[in-house]
Amino acid sequence: MSILAEKIPSWIERLLLPRLSEISGEIKALNAKVESLEKVIGSLRNEMGSLRNEMGSLRNEMFTKFDSLEKTMNARFEAVNTRIDSLEKRIPVIEEMTAIKIRLAEVEKRIQGSQAS
Repeated sequence: MSILAEKIPSWIERLLLPRLSEISGEIKALNAKVESLEKVIGSLRNEMGSLRNEMGSLRNEMFTKFDSLEKTMNARFEAVNTRIDSLEKRIPVIEEMTAIKIRLAEVEKRIQGSQAS
């Protein structure tokens, strides 16, 4: 039995060593792929960070432009409101002038009528 016990390990060694070497090579290849994927993931994380920063800048720029547009529109509305207020103040004066012109025309007709008689 001792001869058999001595031959079994060498038999197992002949069968298993090539397979173990093959498995070891596959594990090394997998490790290389994992490291490569980790580098790609790191690169993608950096790009995502850059995109976040760029989007934040664009967002801030957009809000700045909206604020500027709002200020410009408010200023223009104020100018229009001022003009409307000015026109509203002139309307009674225009109405009074129209009434005066009508009265003046009536007075002129009376004067002409009295001069003709």
